[in-house]
Amino acid sequence: MTYTAPLKDMLFAMRELAGLDTVNALPGCEDATVDTVEAVLEEHAKFCGSVVAPLNWPSDREPSYWHDGQVTTASGFKPAFKAFAEAGWQGVQHPVEFGGQGLPKLVATPCIEMLNAASISFALVALLSDGAIEALLTAGSDAQKAAYLEPLVSGRWTGTMNLTEPQAGSDLSAVRSRAVPQDDGSYKVFGTKIFITYGDHDMAENIVHLVLARTPDAPAGVKGISLFVVPKFMVNADGSLGARNDVECVSIEHKLGIKASPTAVLQFGDHGGAAATLVGEENRGLEYMFIMMNAARFGVGMQGIGLAERSYQQAVAFARDRLQSRDLSGSPGPVAIIHHPDVRRMLMSMRAHTEAARALAYVGAAVSDIARHHRDAATRAASLAVYEYLVPIIKGWSTEMAQDVTRDGVQVHGGMGFIEETGAAQHFRDAKILTIYEGTTAIQANDLVGRKTLRDGGATARSIIAQVRATEAQLAALAGGAHGADFAAILRRLSEGSVALEAVVDYVAGSAKTDIKAVFSGSVLYLRLAGIVLGGWQMARAAIISQKKLDAGDSDASFYQAKIGTARFFADHILSQAPGLRGAIVDGSSGVLALSAEQF
Repeated sequence: MTYTAPLKDMLFAMRELAGLDTVNALPGCEDATVDTVEAVLEEHAKFCGSVVAPLNWPSDREPSYWHDGQVTTASGFKPAFKAFAEAGWQGVQHPVEFGGQGLPKLVATPCIEMLNAASISFALVALLSDGAIEALLTAGSDAQKAAYLEPLVSGRWTGTMNLTEPQAGSDLSAVRSRAVPQDDGSYKVFGTKIFITYGDHDMAENIVHLVLARTPDAPAGVKGISLFVVPKFMVNADGSLGARNDVECVSIEHKLGIKASPTAVLQFGDHGGAAATLVGEENRGLEYMFIMMNAARFGVGMQGIGLAERSYQQAVAFARDRLQSRDLSGSPGPVAIIHHPDVRRMLMSMRAHTEAARALAYVGAAVSDIARHHRDAATRAASLAVYEYLVPIIKGWSTEMAQDVTRDGVQVHGGMGFIEETGAAQHFRDAKILTIYEGTTAIQANDLVGRKTLRDGGATARSIIAQVRATEAQLAALAGGAHGADFAAILRRLSEGSVALEAVVDYVAGSAKTDIKAVFSGSVLYLRLAGIVLGGWQMARAAIISQKKLDAGDSDASFYQAKIGTARFFADHILSQAPGLRGAIVDGSSGVLALSAEQF
């Protein structure tokens, strides 16, 4: 149940696929040299492997608990978070001005993956703080930035995101929490928020709640939502902490997975009102909260990738040790199950899915850095459009993928996988929440259809498909050389995939006005198709680069040969699904909508 960060694959994805050299040439990113990045990743890998990973299984057995309005986190979490904060890991991607390291998102991304692979329950506190920091950097006042950013970036304080209410799940137009203006320009907040990750805990001095609420004269629906900062403890003018604010944790949830992460029910204003300050302008709260949500959605995608990697590593270790049945080609006695074809199939599926999702996410992180830092405004705008298109795919596909991978992880273990003591079941249980929180897979898919495809008539999607076609041309050039059969197979499947994805983009862009329900009935399949094709594209690029390394006589031949073999597997077993998905999306709505509600 140990975890070792896959640094070689991470660095390959960063350097060869995401273009680290392009990112560290951007203004403000110059410190992200190859040597610095390798040092950062190596140190973070040590911390995650030695400090955090050993907490994962014990914290699932004896998780965080609530008593008399206070949450006590799982044993070991408090000192581990203190060490995390003191080492500066919360601030990797945040501005130096507020105590961060100021490194690009591309560098922070593998750090996020490692932390989540070590323990998702532990890592969640950092993920929510990242979102709060991003929201305050973008929309906070100078006073709010001065009061909150340095403590959040340093990890002395943590942040939360308060959207959901008992009557308002994903439909934020139903939010009822009230924010009443005060004479001094502040507000008093009243209401109940549920499912608040790390809404209370004992790991930091203060908790900074970002809360959606309505002012008295706000318009109905999402247009009347504002965003407020509500600290657990009041903050004095000199930065010291004052009295406890009127925010109470009334309970925490008992969950299927991520049990050590306290998911709180928070009550605001039972004793006169929770003191709050407005973030930005009134009635623009949802706009500001989307900054947090986008950061969190990308982070949840990395949770899926980290968890898949952890599950894969454990399955490989078990398959090497577990002796059962003779080899099909003949053996004097039982062999390790890693020699059995179907176990190999499952391990290859786990590996290929994880590597593809990792590569796509790292590429997305690099595109985000370009969107933020490039000197040319047109390049920034085009890169932002690509990044925004990728975010729901990174979140939705990577988390659905994690469910499949952790399921196979249990299956590789056989009956022992169903026994909690092996730890394989914990990964499977932990994975389920990833497709639900920060927007279900359907919400991500609806976003991919509505905001990311229909908004520009599919232009951004087609620009990405054009890049896939350029990779297909490179594959064709290698189809007659060494590993030619592999490259020919990858080319065939990737070409079928890009044709299928383009057909679906055309269908979505062309049919939404005439049959909107038909389009959205295939939205989750569209997201899956996009993930498979774009993940397969990255695997193809990895294979091309690996062949060039082999042709140049690189000494690490085994690593690059494995890259080509894994890309071939992805093409044959995963990319091959693309034409079927295209058919289900374009032609399958009749079946989805065939029954009336009463017929179910």
